[in-house]
Amino acid sequence: MKIQHFVITITILGIVASCKKEYIAQSRIEGSQIGITDSLTPEAPIEEFIKPYRDHIKNDLDSILAYSPVDMSDLDGEFETIIGNMVADMLMEQASPVFEERTGKKIDFCLVNHGGIRADIAKGPVRKRTAYEVLPFENNIVVVELTAEKVGDLITYLSKAKRAHPIAGMTLALNTDYSVREVLIDGAPLDPAKTYNVLTNDYLQNGGDGMLFFKDPIKLHTLDYKVRNALIDYFAKIDSLPVVLDRRFIRIQ
Repeated sequence: MKIQHFVITITILGIVASCKKEYIAQSRIEGSQIGITDSLTPEAPIEEFIKPYRDHIKNDLDSILAYSPVDMSDLDGEFETIIGNMVADMLMEQASPVFEERTGKKIDFCLVNHGGIRADIAKGPVRKRTAYEVLPFENNIVVVELTAEKVGDLITYLSKAKRAHPIAGMTLALNTDYSVREVLIDGAPLDPAKTYNVLTNDYLQNGGDGMLFFKDPIKLHTLDYKVRNALIDYFAKIDSLPVVLDRRFIRIQ
């Protein structure tokens, strides 16, 4: 990719001096473009200095952590994808022990955004680099306590968004016209008298992707655990990535 650097030249018309103040007048601004490409010759001393660090990072990122038995893409289904289910289930699995230890409570379900998954996972070895490609953002895991009313707003959002936003701990069935047909949280209907602990990330909790129902929760728990780090930890502890399509988010045709 070509990067353009802009060099700005400022010409000073003159300095008008007095015993009290100086006045600087600017006459014009001139700019020019300098193209930076891979044709530039590296400086040998700099290359020699950074090579051990570059090699260490490369070896670390290329270390194989797990294996994917299939190609995974976030475009594989209308509302449910293998990679989306894997990410949502991974977050529940990695974050639940942390949350339960701190609060004595359980996470009811998880919702993250479809756009947060930025790369496919190819069939074959899964490396640490894969986690950085799939989840490149510095988002942190949070758990929000929501009223049943706000969970209802969340469900309405999912029905109208018409995107494969990853969920776990919840099953959602839509009618052909995208209206809500059935929703179950941990196997039970939505309870109007209950509050729910919902796992998401700090970007969405601040209203990202229009998920305003996450703002101003009853309580906000920040787990100090990055989404990407959770994925790396998950890869490191399993042999093969799960291939799960369990009809958790569907539209009835």
